[in-house]
Amino acid sequence: MAPMNDVQIAPMREEDYDDVRALWMTIRGFGIRALDDSREDVARFIRRNPTTSVVARADGRIVGSILCGSDGRQGALYHVCVARAYRRRGIGTRMVGYCMERLREMGINKVALIAFANNDAGNAFWRQIGWKPCDVNYYEFVLNAENITRFIGEDNED
Repeated sequence: MAPMNDVQIAPMREEDYDDVRALWMTIRGFGIRALDDSREDVARFIRRNPTTSVVARADGRIVGSILCGSDGRQGALYHVCVARAYRRRGIGTRMVGYCMERLREMGINKVALIAFANNDAGNAFWRQIGWKPCDVNYYEFVLNAENITRFIGEDNED
């Protein structure tokens, strides 16, 4: 395994999609949307937010990623993940810090994210780095019935 200083944190590029999606598919409990997480939709997100999304690279491959953007008022983090073999080494914290710095540079003062209630590892990470759960109801209305969420199962190893 690469030492911590051999992990590079860099802006996510459109051409990173295949490697990032392959990483997503290894994360248990991860929710992937049929349309929002397609190559075209992730590329559109990156073009709209060209400096805020991030990847972590080690051992010649992408081992972490965050989709990060802003609506001009608030930042949002999506699909925060680190490959299992690279967890608990500060990579997630470094990526979150990268995103928060980019958002601060844009004048954004608040960042939000969604962590599924049954994502024990993810929720423990957020609490550990000082994030607090909000007492709010989260609502959504899917405009396209084909945009279903697929959860990566516990037995999925691809």
